[in-house]
Order: sequence, then C-alpha cells, then structure tokens
Amino acid sequence: MSSEHKSKIQVLQGTLDLIVLRTLATMGPQHAYGIASRLQQVSEDLLNLNQGTLYPALVRLEQQGWIKGTWGTTESKREAKFYGITRAGQKALGEETERWRQLAGLVEKLLAGES
Repeated sequence: MSSEHKSKIQVLQGTLDLIVLRTLATMGPQHAYGIASRLQQVSEDLLNLNQGTLYPALVRLEQQGWIKGTWGTTESKREAKFYGITRAGQKALGEETERWRQLAGLVEKLLAGES
C-alpha cells in the first residue's frame, strides 16, 4: 500500500505518553521536533504528531516528573528545550509498558472471540 493511502493513526493520551517515554529512553534527550520526527519515521508515516498533540504531552510528562527539560542548541543552531527521561520516568515506563501489554493482550483476545 502506498503511503498516500495509509490512514493516520490517532493516539490516545496514555499511549502517547508511553511512546514518548520509550523514545527518550532509547534515543536519549531530544527536542520536540526530534521526538516527532523519530515517531513518524518508526511508524512509517502512520503517526504524524503536531505541536498541539505533542507539546501538551511533554508538559504533562514534565509535571509528573517523568521527563526533565533543559534548554540547549539544536544542530541548526536554534534554541530548543531538550527532554530527557528521569529515574521516575524509567520506572513509569516499565509499569506503563506492562499495563499496555496486558491491555493489548485483552483486546487481542476479545477481537479473536476467545473467552
């Protein structure tokens, strides 16, 4: 299927938090554009996050203490806030990953018609 015909994926709030935490755990500190670009690349353009979606998630994660933002300079010499995962964020990532796997397993069972 060509990329023009793929449907974009809508991301639930908790799912977005999880994938942002995972991205930061994997790649190290990133600015918002870097996070969005990475998620778009990994999803093969199925996931295209705009600022109105990503920034509230970053603020929420920072308020929870799961990520910490510090100002720095991008490769293109622009000022940007770089977000890194905290120890609390690493712990939350483990817990949220397990919760996601349980939910995904349940949904899979229900879709398969099993009891």
